[in-house]
Amino acid sequence: MYVSVYVTTPTLEEAKKIARHILEKKLVACVNIWPVTSMYWWEGKITGALEFAMLIKTKMEKFGELKKEIKSIHSYSTPCICAVEIDDGLREFLDWIDKTVEGE
Repeated sequence: MYVSVYVTTPTLEEAKKIARHILEKKLVACVNIWPVTSMYWWEGKITGALEFAMLIKTKMEKFGELKKEIKSIHSYSTPCICAVEIDDGLREFLDWIDKTVEGE
């Protein structure tokens, strides 16, 4: 099973640091990063911030370790780390994820 993992960070530098870390550990095949305006509840009030969203492609079997690695270096006390199952996709792309991410 394949998943896309959604993560947000406060800065582009942090997003790149996390991306490089998880890529070097072969936990993921690809990370997309883009700026996003976020609005959310925090400490009893509605707030907002410019954040950087990451869309990470990997296999579900790597999600547990991936989540721990991201949390260990993320600056937020409660980071957004959410996996969404990929029901279907281009076979060649999914094969590339298989070849790129270590382990079965």
